Amino acid sequence: MSVLLTNAILLTLAVFTLAMVLTLIRLFKGPSAQDRVLALDYLYILAMLMMLVLGIRYASDTYFEAALLIALFGFVGSFALAKFLLRGEVIE
Repeated sequence: MSVLLTNAILLTLAVFTLAMVLTLIRLFKGPSAQDRVLALDYLYILAMLMMLVLGIRYASDTYFEAALLIALFGFVGSFALAKFLLRGEVIE
């Protein structure tokens, strides 16, 4: 792996970590439930992106499979939270 790619991966992971910290602040501080749901959505997207970058870094397919699972569970969780906020119940 080239030095440029290694440095780019490290910089990307640092930026994603900073974004995660700021998103966690919004998740705990958010003034409304909708803000917290959006922060949670962004948090799982950042986790998925970090897994993809780590998959590139270590050249392992396991990270890509984990990113796919994070995306799937994140979508289902977002759907359930949105339905709960609209109707007050998840299962009818």
